[in-house]
Amino acid sequence: MTETTETTCWKEVELEIPADKVQAEIEKIAKDLARVARIPGFRPGKAPVTLIRRRFSQDIKNEVVQSLVPERLEQALGEAKLVPVTRPRIEKVDFDPDGAVKFKARFEVLPEFELADYKDLEIELEPAEVTDADVDGAIEEMREHAAAFIPVEGRPIQDGDYAVLKMTGTPEGGSGEPIRMDNALCHVGSEETVAAFTENLRGANPGEHRRFEVQYPADYPDRKLAGKAFQFATEVIAVKERKLPELNDDFAKETGEAETLEELKKKIRERLEAARDERQKNRAQDKIIDLLLGRNSFPIPETLVERQMDGRLERAVRRLIAQGVDPRAVNVDWVALRQQQRERAEGDVRAEILLDRIADAEKIEVSEEELERELQALAERSGENVAAVRARLTREGAADTMKSKLRSEKTLDWLYQQARIRTTPKQG
Repeated sequence: MTETTETTCWKEVELEIPADKVQAEIEKIAKDLARVARIPGFRPGKAPVTLIRRRFSQDIKNEVVQSLVPERLEQALGEAKLVPVTRPRIEKVDFDPDGAVKFKARFEVLPEFELADYKDLEIELEPAEVTDADVDGAIEEMREHAAAFIPVEGRPIQDGDYAVLKMTGTPEGGSGEPIRMDNALCHVGSEETVAAFTENLRGANPGEHRRFEVQYPADYPDRKLAGKAFQFATEVIAVKERKLPELNDDFAKETGEAETLEELKKKIRERLEAARDERQKNRAQDKIIDLLLGRNSFPIPETLVERQMDGRLERAVRRLIAQGVDPRAVNVDWVALRQQQRERAEGDVRAEILLDRIADAEKIEVSEEELERELQALAERSGENVAAVRARLTREGAADTMKSKLRSEKTLDWLYQQARIRTTPKQG
């Protein structure tokens, strides 16, 4: 058996199945075949076993390999205390003249290495304060969301107004789907509004009709419109202004979070501080992982790296689908994009291996209660019941992966609690 080297996690074993065991298996398979085989000149089940062995020799050999090779390999792995990270590849299966079967198996295992000190970690973080300006900014966002649209009368559209439009857009050349909207809201003069709308709607009054061409830029967010030209026929239904609510106790009550403006500011500050603490914790944990990776050098299984790269690519595809974009219609070199994930995938695999070793050393495990809480959270997010989520994860082979992820998160949290964290002033 070859050992892992400094640059690989591959193992190779050469094994032999004794001739007597092979012959016994051949006899068993041949007798089973003899009971069902149809041989010209013999009644069913009456053909001699020697004839069966000669006529079906290759089939019998294949069955011997399928029956005995996995059994012998499992025995050898158990004796050597080796746990492959993927299914072993069986190579060079040979039947010796003396009747024995020899074969090679190749597979990757997790690396063996001496774990460097992980209990005496010291990291530095830049301070992150929640200021009055942060609180004011959060309140302004709430005011923006609570803004009301007030009808404007007695004057035409001007920059900053919102025009309510009934409009039809016909693509140039007649190819493509037309655009039809009865109550489109156009923010005239806004940066996010295509200039042609602002230029042609400015000065219009309710009831007026305007016709104009719009050439959408190539980088327009809506892929269906990007780079295309449309002829628009519009009718101005109404003109509205966006009015923010007054910043007072009544506004605080409208939010449903507080009775007074001061109480609302206090709650927002607490919420921002909680979010800041979570971000600081995440930054600290990232630094912990970087520190541990710097202290520990070891090879990683290429199979796990490839799996991580595939997972990253799948998540990118799912994000596109969630945005309503067909991945097949996107001009992306998927092979190159997958390859770009290699460095980060290798880092993820190294981190998981390290956290797994530390969890073993500290006997950190995920309890059934913790697993149940995670399943409950998944069920709430997906709208399923817990039993359905459990069944789906089991069916997809993801139950063990989820438990392993929870164990890594618990270990990383333990490391965070053990580390000495110093806050240092920002440089420059």
